[in-house]
Amino acid sequence: VGIILVAINPYKQLPIYGDAIIHAYSGQNMGDMDPHIFAVAEEAYKQMARNNKNQSIIVSGESGAGKTVSARYTMRYFATVSKSSSNAHVEDKVLASNPITEAVGNAKTTRNDNSSRFGKYTEISFDQSYQIIGANMRTYLLEKSRVVFQSENERNYHIFYQLCASAMQPEYEHLKLGRSQENNLLFT
Repeated sequence: VGIILVAINPYKQLPIYGDAIIHAYSGQNMGDMDPHIFAVAEEAYKQMARNNKNQSIIVSGESGAGKTVSARYTMRYFATVSKSSSNAHVEDKVLASNPITEAVGNAKTTRNDNSSRFGKYTEISFDQSYQIIGANMRTYLLEKSRVVFQSENERNYHIFYQLCASAMQPEYEHLKLGRSQENNLLFT
């Protein structure tokens, strides 16, 4: 295990994630600056370049802890410090898949209206000059029991409600969908 950073979700936007802060952490040694997600990202980036070996950053936490946001900041850091010109928008491309991934893997829980019920592994690929050239996202450990059972005040995966909300649209008539209230055994 390498560096461990404990971050707390303030549930509001703070001015500590902008480009000026990215540039302040870029090139710094771990411990020279305050603990920050950018310090962890910089250390991984430097170790990758110095040792020419893959690095991993594990973002873990409870529902609503800010894991997705932390991963987004990390990707933006890599895109900025690697000076990836045409690939600088890899963060946007990876995150553009989030609504689909979240629809299939997120649900309303008692603690979070958009709680991930699965794990996500995002692999960012760099070329030999350490510029981002792409990314792959894999999901794992989908909470399958949610399909047939939800606790009180919780909901099934968002995709079921989104499909039911589209039930009356002509292109979905052949699916014979009802409204979520009509399917309350599956969508309580």
